[in-house]
Amino acid sequence: MSRSDIDLKNAEIIYGLESRPPFVISTFAALQHLMAMFVGIITPPIIIAQTLGLPLEMKAYLISIALFVGGIGTFMQVSMWGPIGSGLLSMQGVSFIFLGTVIGIGLSVKERGGSPEDIIATISGVAFMGAFVQIGLSRMARLLRRLFPPLVAGITVTLVGLSLIQVGITDFCGGLNVKLSSPEQYADLENLGLGSLVLLTIIVLNRSSNPIIRTSAVICGLSLGYVVAAFMGKVDFASLSAQNAVHLPQPLKYGLMFNVDALLAMSVVYVLSTVEAVGDLAATSMLSGRPVEGDEYIRRLKGGVCCDGVSSIISSLFNSTPMAIFAQNNGVIQITGVASRHVGKYIAVLLVIMGIFPLVGGVFAIIPPPVLGGATLLLFGTVAAAGIKIIAATRIDRRAMIIMGLSFGMGFGAAFAPELGRNLPGIFKELFHSAVTAGGMTAIIANLCIPAAGNDG
Repeated sequence: MSRSDIDLKNAEIIYGLESRPPFVISTFAALQHLMAMFVGIITPPIIIAQTLGLPLEMKAYLISIALFVGGIGTFMQVSMWGPIGSGLLSMQGVSFIFLGTVIGIGLSVKERGGSPEDIIATISGVAFMGAFVQIGLSRMARLLRRLFPPLVAGITVTLVGLSLIQVGITDFCGGLNVKLSSPEQYADLENLGLGSLVLLTIIVLNRSSNPIIRTSAVICGLSLGYVVAAFMGKVDFASLSAQNAVHLPQPLKYGLMFNVDALLAMSVVYVLSTVEAVGDLAATSMLSGRPVEGDEYIRRLKGGVCCDGVSSIISSLFNSTPMAIFAQNNGVIQITGVASRHVGKYIAVLLVIMGIFPLVGGVFAIIPPPVLGGATLLLFGTVAAAGIKIIAATRIDRRAMIIMGLSFGMGFGAAFAPELGRNLPGIFKELFHSAVTAGGMTAIIANLCIPAAGNDG
């Protein structure tokens, strides 16, 4: 039995990286990935539009274009065109990690009297220039190898998964809007029961020995929850009537404007995004039965990070925000056992269709939060578990324990006490914007600065 076969067996993969699952299974797997990432793609443009006070037409465009460019980026990522793409089942979408910086740039333009068009043009221009930082990093193989060994990658993946659990449990209890507007309904028995129904359905179906049942576990759980929620009156079908029939993408619709001061802050976030991408790619490699060290791993790492940068350039040209690999999809791989990169092409096509035909995406957009939370709570938890598995595969000596302790301490310190970086300069403040950036950068720095001792053990 080859090493690859052993890895696939250990990972409990039904369809490996180069397998071509039947059309029905590929479609089911693609829909499950889509459901796991859909809210994550549309939420950043919604938050940006609301915070910056952009008009409704512009908000609708930003949502549609985020889906469209996510499809383009995903196709490049899974296809592995020359130096672009990891060739793994990794999805691309607009990134939360840039949210604070993007909003800060937009508010700065607004304070200077800029129009909504100026705001989007400046954000796009700065994101366009900053993306070359990430492309440059992707070409430095030795630097990537030194900065992101399995220990650092595993810590980052664990932080990503544990950070996402907060999103999952919030939806499970009813969603952020319910928590803020109707706190008495938040975590009530209806919401908890609906989320639990989806969660238990996925777990039961996932334990089946039938590949079709297992690969469709998530979509079956979500579909059952969707139907039950509709009978409970929790699905707002009326909102679909407000969707436009067609929304055609338009390159440089709002133009590009550049701001040198904002470029430095954006460049730092691109470095942090690279940290997150490396962790996500390491998890996907491991879950796909591929190595997380060596020449193949570095090649996939370089291609994946490069694709992040190229996708962000394309996104900027369509006046959307920077792109990144989506960690939550690793949870879908682990649950379904489908790691085939060819499924990613189905996902890419579906994302493009949803971007052009908003009504299609609208059907997914009205999934009630408890239904989505029932699935994402498990998916995000498996992302954290994948990170722990990467860490466990390394030698955990005293040095590794110190690096882990520092990284988790700073990461969750930033999450539990957001004021931690309040008085730091703007660039360093971004480091403490999330557990992933604070903990990931701490892991990199600690790994470089703490020397290995001969008597560690």
